[in-house]
Amino acid sequence: MRVSRCVRACARLILLVILTLAALLAPPPSRLLAVAPAGEDGATPAVGRAWPVGVRPRVLRGWKPPETAYGRGHRGVDLAAAPGTPVRAVAAGRVSFAGRVAGRGVVSVELTGTGDPPLRTTYEPVRASVSEGTEVTAGEVVGTVEPTGSHCTAPCVHWGLLRGDVHLDPLTLLPPWLLHRGPSRLLPVLGVPLPR
Repeated sequence: MRVSRCVRACARLILLVILTLAALLAPPPSRLLAVAPAGEDGATPAVGRAWPVGVRPRVLRGWKPPETAYGRGHRGVDLAAAPGTPVRAVAAGRVSFAGRVAGRGVVSVELTGTGDPPLRTTYEPVRASVSEGTEVTAGEVVGTVEPTGSHCTAPCVHWGLLRGDVHLDPLTLLPPWLLHRGPSRLLPVLGVPLPR
């Protein structure tokens, strides 16, 4: 009887260790990133190689598709970014527009090798440092965040994604390793003697 109790206790301990490790290794939950993984729907390949601003900017407002073509929604993602922050192309492509729209600086990049019509990213409010027709690489600076013209309550850059006239979630451009990269986590080492 003692042996069976010991076996059950060991089995529970092993299960507890496995569940703990699974919880520690799982990516952090985020309601703003609750979208289909990049490229899963086949419409958006995960061609992104850099965030538009910073290393892992805070998402102030996520993508919310409208119910109708002219309905309410949020046709992009707002990323926290101070005025003057460099704005980078998330993937290689050609600048299809760099100028002002309704008083805001806008840069638009057609992404290379993303089908017909090609995917197009937009960034605003941005003071462009590139001109129309310029070829850019992933991570290349296309401008800086302007101090005014944002629709956010805090300083931000609005990042959009389109295929033709259809708005898509720009976060789907980023591969999982770039979306969910978090701080390193130290795990307990069982059965290894402590250094003296």
